[in-house]
Amino acid sequence: MDLPDRVPELNARAGITLRPWRLSDQPLVRQASQDAYIPAITTVPRPYTEAEGAAFVRRQWERTATGGGYPFVIVDPGGRPVGNVGLWLKDPRRERASLGYWVAASGRGQGAAAAALAAVTDWAVHGLGIPRLELYVEPWNTASMRTAERSGFHRQGLLHRWSLIDGEHRDMVMYALHGSDLPQAPEEPPGTLDRP
Repeated sequence: MDLPDRVPELNARAGITLRPWRLSDQPLVRQASQDAYIPAITTVPRPYTEAEGAAFVRRQWERTATGGGYPFVIVDPGGRPVGNVGLWLKDPRRERASLGYWVAASGRGQGAAAAALAAVTDWAVHGLGIPRLELYVEPWNTASMRTAERSGFHRQGLLHRWSLIDGEHRDMVMYALHGSDLPQAPEEPPGTLDRP
C-alpha cells in the first residue's frame, strides 16, 4: 500500500480532532516555545519569532512531503489548537514507526494527548498497516507515561543514555504497542474524517 501524501483529518474521543498544521497555528507554536521542556525535545523554536514560527509549520509540511511522517495538530472540542502528535516513519520496510506528542500548558489535564495518541495509533495500525509502534518518555515524566499507558502502550524497558536533550544524553523509557493488541478494525475505521 502506498503511503498517503498528506495528513488526514481524524476524529478522536472526547470531541478532540486532529488535522494538518496551518500557518494560522503560529500562536500554538509561540505558546509551546515558552514551555520549559517542549523546545528541548522538539524542533519548536526557542526563542520564538514569527519567522521561526512559520518555518516550524513549514517543516511539518515537509515531513509529510518527504515521507518522514505525519504531524497532526491536536484541536480541542472548542476548536482551539492545543498540541501536536506525530507519527514518524523511520523504518523503510514499515514494520515499525514511532510517535511523539506534546500539549501546550493551556490544553493540559483534559485528556487531549491520550485521545490524540489513541486516534493516531488506530490510524497507523488499521489505516497504514504498521504492525509495531514505539514511543520514548523520560523516566521522570509520569504524565506522559500515563498517556502512553491509557492509549494501550506497554512499557518495554529503560534505554540508558538513549536521547540527546539539551546537550545531555538522557535515559528514556521505551513503550510499544503491537497491532495485535488493538481490537480488529471495522470495514471503515471510526474517526476518519478524510481518508488518505
